[in-house]
Amino acid sequence: MKLYDLELSGNCYKVRLFASLIHTPLNIIPVNFMQGEHKQSKLMKLNPWGEIPILEDGNIVLRDGQAILVYLANKYGGEAWWPSEAHLQADVMQWLSVAANEIQHGPNKARLIKKFAAEYDHTQCVLQSNKILTLIDSHLMNNHWLAANRPTIAECAIYPYISIAHEGDVEVDKYPHIKAWMKRIEQLPGYIPMPDN
Repeated sequence: MKLYDLELSGNCYKVRLFASLIHTPLNIIPVNFMQGEHKQSKLMKLNPWGEIPILEDGNIVLRDGQAILVYLANKYGGEAWWPSEAHLQADVMQWLSVAANEIQHGPNKARLIKKFAAEYDHTQCVLQSNKILTLIDSHLMNNHWLAANRPTIAECAIYPYISIAHEGDVEVDKYPHIKAWMKRIEQLPGYIPMPDN
């Protein structure tokens, strides 16, 4: 399998992290994001959205970190990571939606502003970050994992941008249940950290 990848992207990292947790090798193909390689014809043919990550598995080509997690879990991860029961799948999917929405527009955008000079409202991003982190912390007060009472791809979807939230001046230390959850993830066999994290 090929993963078109940007090392500093949390969305790419979530795919690398999950592949490592399930001991599934990936052929990592670095994409020169700063030179706009993701917008050039070769990658645009694979993903007309002009975004990464992109996963190639034989004739299968997938875009979007959350979708790639679902695919890898279904094909290679087994039921431990992607439950077979409909209500548990829906539970996991709720968290994938949080990753694509609240996490994307909170901790991720705050980091983009501070690390890459993106033009968003940092105050608003921090407010959004604190709102979702408060909700997640409250959930984790009575749950060791986000969904299905065990580690699932929900962890891989949510963890990356929380683990590097400090790069966007978002304070995670005030959320003790999130901190404990992060430590549990970091103790999973096959865990790999985000570079420079």
